[in-house]
Amino acid sequence: MKLIVAIINNDDSASVLSELTHNGYGVTKLATSGGFLKAGNSTLLIGTEDEKVDDVISIISEFSRKRTQMVTPSPSFIAEGFISRAVEVTVGGATVFVIDVDRFIKL
Repeated sequence: MKLIVAIINNDDSASVLSELTHNGYGVTKLATSGGFLKAGNSTLLIGTEDEKVDDVISIISEFSRKRTQMVTPSPSFIAEGFISRAVEVTVGGATVFVIDVDRFIKL
């Protein structure tokens, strides 16, 4: 058994959750935020059999898209001499961890 931890953009969470549950996967969603942009993310916890990991990752990949966004650096960056104008950064997509599970108990 594996535990898949997927960090996705909030904009993609509804479609990813919908597709995973439609395909019979149990998912727990946690509201999280990223450290760099301080933007909202969703962290999904998905337990599944080893042979279904690639299917789960395929669904996450299909419904999590990368996009560009204009970001204005925080005042602390400006005070330290970094750029003070908005910059374009890539956001979205997914960060996925696959972890071995020694034991699974559903109470």
